[in-house]
Amino acid sequence: MTDIQSTLAKASAKLAETSDSALLDAEILLCHVLDKTRSHLRAWPEKKLSTSHSQQFLKLSKQRQQGVPIAYLTGHKEFWSLDFKVDPAVLIPRPDTELLIELSLELLVSKASPQIIDLGTGSGIIAIALATERPDIKAIAADFSEQALNIARQNSAMHQVKNIQFIHSNWFANVPPHKFDLVISNPPYIDGNDPHLSQGDVRFEPDSALIAKDQGLKDIKIITGNARQYLKQHGTLLIEHGCDQQSAVQAIFDSYQYTSIKTHTDLSGNPRVTTAQWSAS
Repeated sequence: MTDIQSTLAKASAKLAETSDSALLDAEILLCHVLDKTRSHLRAWPEKKLSTSHSQQFLKLSKQRQQGVPIAYLTGHKEFWSLDFKVDPAVLIPRPDTELLIELSLELLVSKASPQIIDLGTGSGIIAIALATERPDIKAIAADFSEQALNIARQNSAMHQVKNIQFIHSNWFANVPPHKFDLVISNPPYIDGNDPHLSQGDVRFEPDSALIAKDQGLKDIKIITGNARQYLKQHGTLLIEHGCDQQSAVQAIFDSYQYTSIKTHTDLSGNPRVTTAQWSAS
């Protein structure tokens, strides 16, 4: 049997060939196998691992060496200080998407019992994060993937959120007539020829949640055009997009006669979310 310290040293050396965070990756995977915290690993470096734990860790480490994302190996990812279940049917939550939560909360601060819809909800992170912050919210979370909706429902139950209605829908297709204070979406926005699709975690994420036609803008156009029928007077549309799509997205919003169009930067200072108001003429 081998101990924690030598196991981590050996694994991180191998992972360093494919990962920029080799030791952290090894620690997270071993914590997952042992169901312990990272502080436990540091407090008990000499602790021997059982054969079953060693075998399970070795299997996960080899998968990580092949590039499989940590989140898919552990089945969990933190977002907005909440733990979310994830699997290859959904995108892995990213810190940049927290900007959507921040902006939404600012827009809803003076509204009582606001009504929102999260289009392409995936694992449900946006709707659930907002519902936990504002229990008075009435939310719809829609996705065309039944597998994604199943994950989202599990996450909703895990966080004991009861104010979200989940709908199987391709954007607005199955959403009943309704007026929302906010329409929110992190849609597919990557062009199919983008070289980044063959790099990093996105190699393992669902193409349907990443890739859009028309240089990555097709779904953004569909959402923007149809959202006008679902927004309240002066309601707001919020869409996450690629950092090189600011001008194109603003032009789409303008072509559909939205007002107060503004693009907001993410944690790295990149243009990431564009918002606009809808005022019926």
